[in-house]
Amino acid sequence: MSFEGVQAAEIQRQAEVEKTGDALYNLGLLYSTGQGVELNYVQAHKWFNLAAMQGNDAAREWRKELSKEMSADEVASAQREAREWLSSH
Repeated sequence: MSFEGVQAAEIQRQAEVEKTGDALYNLGLLYSTGQGVELNYVQAHKWFNLAAMQGNDAAREWRKELSKEMSADEVASAQREAREWLSSH
């Protein structure tokens, strides 16, 4: 999916409102590629994790691949942030 012309803020809003696997996955893509936002693997992993919980298979794969590039502390931080997001939404 290309995010050309799509505002990162709109994707963030969509994910916050819809909370669907696809919306959360799209947010993970933004952070994993740095399109419209600062590249951030912890945030990307968090959103992929949340999308995977909604049944998004592509998010599971991206999360797995991204984990290979992250330290154990970064993965733990992403998991913690995902739990915090779930508890507040």
